[in-house]
Amino acid sequence: MTQHSHQTAPTQFVEANGIRFAYRRFGKAPDFDPELFLDGIDPQYWAELNDSIGVPLVFNQHFTGTMDHWDPAVTDGLAKDREVILFNNAGVSSSSGEVPTTFEEMGANAVAFIKALGLKKVDVLGFSIGGFVAQEIALQAPDLVRRLVLVGTGPRGGQNMATFTPEAQQIFGATYKVPEELWLKVHFTDSEASQAAGREFLKRFLRRTENRDPEVNEKVAPAQIEAIGKWGVQRKGSYEYLKTILQPTLVVNGDNDVIIYSINSWILQQNIPNAQLIIYPDANHGSQYQYPERFVRHVSDFLSEGEPYVSEVSDFVSELDAAAPAVLESAQQS
Repeated sequence: MTQHSHQTAPTQFVEANGIRFAYRRFGKAPDFDPELFLDGIDPQYWAELNDSIGVPLVFNQHFTGTMDHWDPAVTDGLAKDREVILFNNAGVSSSSGEVPTTFEEMGANAVAFIKALGLKKVDVLGFSIGGFVAQEIALQAPDLVRRLVLVGTGPRGGQNMATFTPEAQQIFGATYKVPEELWLKVHFTDSEASQAAGREFLKRFLRRTENRDPEVNEKVAPAQIEAIGKWGVQRKGSYEYLKTILQPTLVVNGDNDVIIYSINSWILQQNIPNAQLIIYPDANHGSQYQYPERFVRHVSDFLSEGEPYVSEVSDFVSELDAAAPAVLESAQQS
């Protein structure tokens, strides 16, 4: 387990596609070393283990969001069991370049970023428009993506997705005495319970004060809005592409998402062949921030499905780490 958390992880940079991507990486990194096996390890078995152990979870952010717009309760919660990677796509906050005006291009940039880190397999989480990017990653580099988590998002040509919904237009067009309170309207319902959860979210959201990501510049929103318009246009057979996303997929939303209407999550689940859907009650666009513990549990369970041997392997590796010097000395003497 690394010493870093959402609050302390340093901002790092990697170059790909002519872009200097800003990212943060923390959590439980892989610790399974096949070289500890003196007689080697079966290559096929090692490939299967690699598909389950140490697969990082790459986060793709919402409209005008930065790495610091993620909820530490979510990122740190998921980092207890796996490595998480936050990054800013091209032109956003501390990353260089220009924001593309299509999600296909944003997806291509994200693929280039992941490959620049030397990663061969990742799980991908996308929230809101980050969910559009996550779909593109899975479509453009299917061998790179093991599992997919789509939160508060929708398909190409989804319902009321070519423009901001009327509610979203009102929310983003309003003025707020405290700028961060915009997110109380974006992510939470107007109920007393949801707003109370929203205020707790804002406390967590603002907790990182050192080396915080700068807010996005004035070029980001117009480019992302143009991309939303292109993505949201309804055409005949708009959802057919979803049938080619074959990765196990978890779709999550609130029951009253006014930013990307909740019906679009159902459309995703109905058209992605291996998808399941979770709807949280009395929840808006940021349902994962209203129910962070529940969300972390659901996502962790989903990402760990089909890995019954992982904990045993980890325990075994810990024992090998302790025993390795003596074993190697004995082998050398022999």
